[in-house]
Amino acid sequence: MYELDLDGLFQEAQRAATFAYAPYSKFRVGAALLAEDGTVYTGCNVENRSFGLTICAERNALVQGVAQGRRSFIAIAIASPDAVEPVGPCGACRQVLSEFMAPQAQVRFGGSGPERVDTTIGALYPYDSLHDLLAFNVRD
Repeated sequence: MYELDLDGLFQEAQRAATFAYAPYSKFRVGAALLAEDGTVYTGCNVENRSFGLTICAERNALVQGVAQGRRSFIAIAIASPDAVEPVGPCGACRQVLSEFMAPQAQVRFGGSGPERVDTTIGALYPYDSLHDLLAFNVRD
């Protein structure tokens, strides 16, 4: 397994945020997702004037990794440079990330200020029915 460098991963997320397309909200987000082999996939938010069609940075990074054949990721960093305080992933992103990340997968998020939040997918999404059902319905 690849050695985890959350500081470096967060820097990649900050860089990815510079490419965000956010003309409506003016709220840029970048994400950097680490695969088990050490490959980093980045993404940024891409807005649409129909807000429901906006693509979040986290899902953007994830689908790039999946499109390259990856199915398991060990960490994600999320940077929101237009917010001073850390802003965690939205509910849709938490759901999608939990599909490809174990509950113990590392998460770091932060804004433009010095504070960073380090947590796990399991802490962000504690009642993950998919993983819970798999654990309870294991058949011999």
